[in-house]
Amino acid sequence: MAENDTLECVTEHERILQEIESTDTACVGPTLRSIYDDQPNAHKRFMEKLDARIRNHDREIEKMCNFHHQGFVDAITELLKVRADSEKLMGQVTDTNRRLQHAGREVTSQTDEVIHCRLQQRNMVTTVEKLQLCLPAHQSILTKQYCFCRHYAALKTMEQLEKVYIPRVSQYRFCQIMAENLPRLREEIKEISMSDLKDFLESIRKHSDKVGEMAMRQAQKHRTFNSALTKQACLGHYTKPVYSVIGPTHAHIHNALMRDDDDVDDEDEDGTEEEADEEILMAHDLVDFSPVYRCLHIYTVLGNRETFENYYRKQRKKQARLVLQPQGNMHETVEGYTRYFNQIVGFFVVEDHILHATRGLVTRPFTDELWNMALSKIIAVLRTHSSYCDDPDLVLDLKNLIVIFADTLQGYGFPVNRLFDLLFEVRDQYNETLLKKWSLVFREIFELDNYSPIPVETEEEYKLVISRFPFHDAEIEKQDFPKKLPMSQSVPQIYTQVKEFIYASLKFSESLHRSSTEIDDMLRKSTNLLLTRTLNSCLQNHIKKPHIGLTELVQIIINTTHLEQACRYLEDFITNITNVSPETVHTTRLYGLSTFKDARHAAEGEIYTKLNQKIDEFIQLADYDWNMAESDGRASGYLMDLINFLRSTFQVFTHLPGKVAQTACMSACKHLSTSLMQMLLDTELKQISMGAIQQFNLDVIQCELFASSEPVPGFQGDTLQMAFIDLRQLLDLFLVWDWSTYLADYGQPTSKYLRVSPATALALLEKMKDTSKKNNIFSQFRKNERDKQKLIETVVKQLRSLVNLMSS
Repeated sequence: MAENDTLECVTEHERILQEIESTDTACVGPTLRSIYDDQPNAHKRFMEKLDARIRNHDREIEKMCNFHHQGFVDAITELLKVRADSEKLMGQVTDTNRRLQHAGREVTSQTDEVIHCRLQQRNMVTTVEKLQLCLPAHQSILTKQYCFCRHYAALKTMEQLEKVYIPRVSQYRFCQIMAENLPRLREEIKEISMSDLKDFLESIRKHSDKVGEMAMRQAQKHRTFNSALTKQACLGHYTKPVYSVIGPTHAHIHNALMRDDDDVDDEDEDGTEEEADEEILMAHDLVDFSPVYRCLHIYTVLGNRETFENYYRKQRKKQARLVLQPQGNMHETVEGYTRYFNQIVGFFVVEDHILHATRGLVTRPFTDELWNMALSKIIAVLRTHSSYCDDPDLVLDLKNLIVIFADTLQGYGFPVNRLFDLLFEVRDQYNETLLKKWSLVFREIFELDNYSPIPVETEEEYKLVISRFPFHDAEIEKQDFPKKLPMSQSVPQIYTQVKEFIYASLKFSESLHRSSTEIDDMLRKSTNLLLTRTLNSCLQNHIKKPHIGLTELVQIIINTTHLEQACRYLEDFITNITNVSPETVHTTRLYGLSTFKDARHAAEGEIYTKLNQKIDEFIQLADYDWNMAESDGRASGYLMDLINFLRSTFQVFTHLPGKVAQTACMSACKHLSTSLMQMLLDTELKQISMGAIQQFNLDVIQCELFASSEPVPGFQGDTLQMAFIDLRQLLDLFLVWDWSTYLADYGQPTSKYLRVSPATALALLEKMKDTSKKNNIFSQFRKNERDKQKLIETVVKQLRSLVNLMSS
């Protein structure tokens, strides 16, 4: 075992020596440490082994040195020989260097200068390159654009600086400062552009009425021109349209934003572009739209377009509500309505311009929403304020304004059907104001009429009258001048005014885009209202006025007859205006016939009433002595005056239709008979003598003579006298004292006193009984008087029994 350990140790030491010989000295440490980590005496044996190896290497070195020693000696000898030559060469080189240095001193100096220049040149080139990189990022360009309010261009410059130029020269400090200032500049530009927008909104609010006025005036010219154009087209001519509604393109606006305003104003364009600019200048003459364009593009570049759109729309909605608020006294003048419409038109013309000039700032749904809101408000305002108008001319002006207003906005694409529907309501209001106006006209005509036939002195006067009123009468035409026409002067005046009303009503129907049939129907309905309501009311009220006498009433009846006959000429008049045949199925007929018939019937009734009132006035003058012993043999004076009045009155009735005069005469006689009967049977009258009965009989005889004299032609037989039959039979009964016959024949159709009722006979007989008692106090002892008194009492008892029988 010891031998094996020794052998291994020797082998290990050999390996370590080889390793030491073959490796770097820096790595020997671990190898040597391994020797001391082995057996305790191993390092001693290793040292011995190492010493033996060293001695071995020394012997080899010595052998090698001995082998090369002669060559070394030879080399040293040769080197000594070379020393002398090298010193000589060194001297020559030194001399040559000295001479070279002296000769190249000037060249060296020039070379240094060249090197210095080349260095400067290289620095300059580098500086130019760096400046060229920095030049686009220099803030002076941006500052100039900012100072000249070219904010959109400034924003584009900032965008180029951030994305292109500043990154190239980001190592420079000034670029970092610029980069830090750009957000602040953006905010300032944003605030300035918003301030410009607010100024713009204020400007368009102030100038909307002017813009609207120009637009409405242009629309009116356009309508007039289109009418002329249609006529020219029929003749084969062609004319260029007055204007178009084409606005500036988005590209034009963008280019204008990037240029100065002076450049835009000085720009020359061809003929077509000039016409387009003229249309644009309708709004641009008073409103500069560039602030809103700039603000829109600025906010778009800044990424806040939606915020800008919402703000703009919100502000315009507020302005729309302000524009739609009318002035309190707007309905008083046409100027008030004009300003109201101009502001609204100006507002929507601006919105339409913004709609077409920008992309998305204002959308069609937004403008439609604004218009629908505005339209509802406009209709409500017009409906309210038009109801305050009592001047037809003002209502007509309002209608014309509404038509122009509707046509103007329709030209910009806004629906206006509801406005034309509103015009039908305004038309009703217009008709109402016309009716009120013509009511005053008719009243004045009736008040100023003399209610006398129109005197015509010459042929010219006659033609003048028939030119105003369609009157034709063959008999009157054959008469010589001077002559009289049956109607009074109010008739042609009324007829003329009805035609004027039709013309006035027709004015409202113009420009309503309605067919001739609809216009014809409108005219006929409004004319019917004039006849049936206004004229009829004026006639009825005038007829019932206290100062209108019988003569005036007779003339009114004659006038209404002629006006009734003229209604067919009014029908023809409307037909000629509208060119609608009266045979059309849905054509409305005029109701003038019923109007004038109603007025004539009212006048007839008023004649009957006034005649009766006049009869009552005469009867109130009656002054009978009811206790007179006997009559003086003459009729009463009041009755003769009454009969003379009736005769003269009925002579005036000769121009009336026969039935009217006959009815008036019969009514007067019946009323007279009734009034005389009531006088005789008056309960306040307690006593009546036989002499009073005889006097009363004389008056009734005069009435009967008047009735039999045929004061009005046309009565058959004794028809008129029958009005006094009740009085006649009653008076005959008392004058003849034929009580036996009365009582015997009572109730029989052939009775002589058929019209005398027991109550009437009893009332009058009791009045006579009391008179007999008073006048015959001292004659009661006479046999005849006693017999008569007994007879009266007997008759009274029998009459009372008949009255009681009838009442039961």
